[in-house]
Amino acid sequence: MKRRNAKLYGLAWVLVLAFVWFAAGITRADDNQVLGEVQFEGKTNVERTSGVWIDGQYVGYLKELKGSKKVLLLPGEHVISVRQSGYKDFVRTVVLQPGQRQLISVTMEKAPTGSMPADTELATIKINVNPSRAAVFVDGRFVGHVGEFDGLGKAMQIVPGAHQIRIALPGYETFQTDINPLPRQKVEVKTDLVKSEVPVAEPLMKGQTDNPPAPEARTAGGPPH
Repeated sequence: MKRRNAKLYGLAWVLVLAFVWFAAGITRADDNQVLGEVQFEGKTNVERTSGVWIDGQYVGYLKELKGSKKVLLLPGEHVISVRQSGYKDFVRTVVLQPGQRQLISVTMEKAPTGSMPADTELATIKINVNPSRAAVFVDGRFVGHVGEFDGLGKAMQIVPGAHQIRIALPGYETFQTDINPLPRQKVEVKTDLVKSEVPVAEPLMKGQTDNPPAPEARTAGGPPH
């Protein structure tokens, strides 16, 4: 009799656990149905390496925002901005419904720029930062991600003088340093970003319309923007 009661007791617990797992599965499914998804596509490497902001928050560069890094957003209106040094901002406002998936085709257009000094007058900046997907800002202006300025034959060329370098990535503490390179001088910015429990909350685009434009930066060896 005791053995039979034990079996019934064990069966009851199995049924309870099965119900809990089933309920949890329903909850996760409901959560996925509530969120909307934004997908991005770009035809050229310019678009694919451009930085993406959603509601003023940097989320990564375009070609990595898929799979485990896909963009899931609450239903409602969101402002999406895609930026690349030397190009006009690509801005779209989307309105997401629960469970909806929207595809945004990004096309970057060249921005008018002033004259740049000859290459012999420019300073060369190497950015050696981990993770390499972090965003790089020069004087508050987005110029690309770390991977574009690190490695053999990769660097950034800027006008000599005082500049502020800022490296930011959600989930990490923002790194900031000041440099003052001379003409033709080579400078390396090297660090490992420190993980943070608090996501990057500051609007990384803040001040870009209030402050005068920063000196143009370009990838070493590439054509002027």
